[in-house]
This record gives sequence, C-alpha cells and structure tokens, in this order.
Amino acid sequence: MKIFKKLSTASILWLGLIIAGGAAFTPAAMAGTDPIYTSFLSNVAVQGHDVVAYFKQGKPVKGSDKFSTEYQGADFHFSSAENLAAFKNDPKAYAPQYGGYCAWAVAEGYTAKGDANYWAIVDKKLYLNYNADVKATWSTDIPGFIKKADENWPKLLNP
Repeated sequence: MKIFKKLSTASILWLGLIIAGGAAFTPAAMAGTDPIYTSFLSNVAVQGHDVVAYFKQGKPVKGSDKFSTEYQGADFHFSSAENLAAFKNDPKAYAPQYGGYCAWAVAEGYTAKGDANYWAIVDKKLYLNYNADVKATWSTDIPGFIKKADENWPKLLNP
C-alpha cells in the first residue's frame, strides 16, 4: 500500500493505461478477424440493411431494430417480420459472404469494410465491396476473385 501512497494520480493513471494496453496483445485480442463486420461504434451488421431484401427486392433496404436477431456475434436488422423469419430459418443463405467484409479485399488477402450500397448476388450468395471503384475492379473477374477470397477467408479469420 505504501507504494500507491507515493505515486501521484497521474502515475497511477499511466500505470493503468500500460496494464490495459497489454490486454490488446493477449491471445484473445490477436485471435483474428471478427466473423461479421460491424463498425467500431456499433454491433450492427451491413450498416443496418436487411440482407434478405437484397434477394427478395433486389436492392439495399434499411432494416429496423424492431425486426432484429443476433447471428455470429452481430445484430442483423430487417425491414419486415417476414424477412426476419426467412433469415432465422436459413441465415447462411442470406448472410453476406466473408462476414460482410469487402469481397475484393479478402481476395487480396486483407479485410476492409463492405459497404451495403456496393453489392452483388452471385450464385445465390451476397457479396459486398468497399466502394464503386473497388466493385468495378472486382467485377472484372468475379469468379477469380471469389476463388481467391474463398482461399484467403479462413486464414484471415484464424491467422
């Protein structure tokens, strides 16, 4: 206890930050990529868009937290009870590939956010890309990029 009496408040705060900072390098923190992309300040997948709507309506549609469910640690929002039920019945059929990360980035061996507005359905699977330019690049060889991304994804999840 004497040691703490001699330390100033600032010193105690710095010590706490150093100890807490070490937690960033624990095995749990270094385990790999989260399986579903969400923003830093939210746990909502696909920026709150209804993933079932891409298949049923052919466009991005904002979901509501009134119709939501948790899947692989992220919250998915839906625009209707019907779409929520469809997702709950078969989440793998509707969840974006590579957890909603940018499909082109995963093909290149890293992760970047997927944007709900830059998407494609290929062979009944939803893919997101970072922006319009990246989607245009990805579109030049979709089968090739999907093959590379399929190979890279497990390594990105569990480095």
